[in-house]
Amino acid sequence: MSKKQLSITILCMAFAAMVACKAKPSDTQIQAKVSEQLSTMPEVTADVKNGVVTLAGNVADDATKASAEATVKSTEGVKSVVNNIMVTPAAPPQAPAADTATTATTNPADDALRTGVANISKDFPGADVKVDAGVITVTGQLSAPKWKTLKQALDALHPKKVDASGLNVK
Repeated sequence: MSKKQLSITILCMAFAAMVACKAKPSDTQIQAKVSEQLSTMPEVTADVKNGVVTLAGNVADDATKASAEATVKSTEGVKSVVNNIMVTPAAPPQAPAADTATTATTNPADDALRTGVANISKDFPGADVKVDAGVITVTGQLSAPKWKTLKQALDALHPKKVDASGLNVK
């Protein structure tokens, strides 16, 4: 190999090494960029680990969920996106309080709340979710991220209270 060929080879190798060593954004830098991009969607949270962004929260429609994911995917340094955002339509208005002497054994407001809870809780095996008198009671066992997502979805239903005292969060 001639000196000229050797010089060109070394130059190419040095250039390739420089390109390969280009600093990639850290998780902290990615988190800052993603948080800024999602600032118009306060109901959506994002966590970054090794360049993988996990989205959580509750939105009113599929378009908002897809928009959040598309926005984050375009961020420099993002390797992939895990979209755990839940679509939770707005809760129906609660029925006015009725006289307890004329109230039937089932409360229509609880029925609407039960329907919302059933739609949400099906995605959370390990959690048993019940509704009584406008209070949602959660028992069982969930991981901390799953509980956070479930809690946000349940809060969006506007119950009187969410009682998780019987829930084991691991």
